[in-house]
Amino acid sequence: MARVFNFAAGPSMLPESVLNRAAAEMLDYKGSGQSVMEMSHRSKVYDEIIVGAEKLFRELLNVPDNYKILFYQGGASLQFAGIPMNLLSGSGKADYVLTGQFATKAYEEAKKYGDIKAVGSSKDKTFSYIPELDKADFTPDADYFYICMNNTIFGTRWHELPDTGDVPLVADVSSCFLSEPMDVSKFGLIYGGAQKNVAPAGLTIVIVRDDLIGKAKAFTPTVMDYKVMADNDSMYNTPPCYSIYMCKLMLEWIKNLGGLEAIQLRNQKKAQILYDYLDSGSMFSNPVVPKDRSMMNVTFVAPTEELNAKFVKDAAAAGFVNLKGHRSVGGMRASIYNAMPIEGVEKLVEFMKEFEANN
Repeated sequence: MARVFNFAAGPSMLPESVLNRAAAEMLDYKGSGQSVMEMSHRSKVYDEIIVGAEKLFRELLNVPDNYKILFYQGGASLQFAGIPMNLLSGSGKADYVLTGQFATKAYEEAKKYGDIKAVGSSKDKTFSYIPELDKADFTPDADYFYICMNNTIFGTRWHELPDTGDVPLVADVSSCFLSEPMDVSKFGLIYGGAQKNVAPAGLTIVIVRDDLIGKAKAFTPTVMDYKVMADNDSMYNTPPCYSIYMCKLMLEWIKNLGGLEAIQLRNQKKAQILYDYLDSGSMFSNPVVPKDRSMMNVTFVAPTEELNAKFVKDAAAAGFVNLKGHRSVGGMRASIYNAMPIEGVEKLVEFMKEFEANN
């Protein structure tokens, strides 16, 4: 069966070369006579995998030495609680900007653990823009300031970071992780689920500055304490072994393509092709304020619900799958993560032009 172009928001497509490598090593990883799925996470052969994955992460993302990289389970959503448990260690206050569903969920979860303030929101226009912020609204003694860097459902992203002064900036980067270079030193903590750009579902990466570790609230579950995980090199309990292995393969793939600078150019080209068509055509439109558009998740709608449904159905039949928008916003969404080839976006636009001409 021919492979389709998979525009899913996550779990998302992986490069064929990575899948082929994983398939070749499925039964026998590098002469060990066993699959990564079944080997002990305490073994020397697996230690080389997890250490290698962390080393590649540091290299590609240029992670400073005073940051720890932690490999977690539980999805990014577990960190909605993990972050306040670990970081609300001073004033017990934090500021959040509500730019979509996941930022809002993180905000609601954090309210269980401290004095949490929403200092900006774009809910009034269905999260179709990044709100302008007034620094006078910021909490001066906040323990951290939280944003969701790229909003998967609504197709927006932060192009300029808020100036939070001495307050550590925390960012959920799940749907833009490793899609472009990033200055980690501007953040106190970044984290993301791997199932969009980095690996299959099951792995979450937390990159946290050393001075923010070791201050977890007394009731924090041991496995959620960043210091415990850091002191045990993410091996306090059994890690998501196979997802970490796949992460390492993805990191090697990115490095071989030329690193994050090369990935960024590729991703920019894909987004430009799609946005240029949406801006020039007459049937489909993108509801996001242009300056706040995501490079990873492109949302669009047709004039009627009937046309939206017909487009999704016809596209799937033509080999363009998972284009239906999130149930909270409807329409369509093309997630064009790292593994989506430029050819996939070009062919999607060709199909959209044909659909427009025929309907």
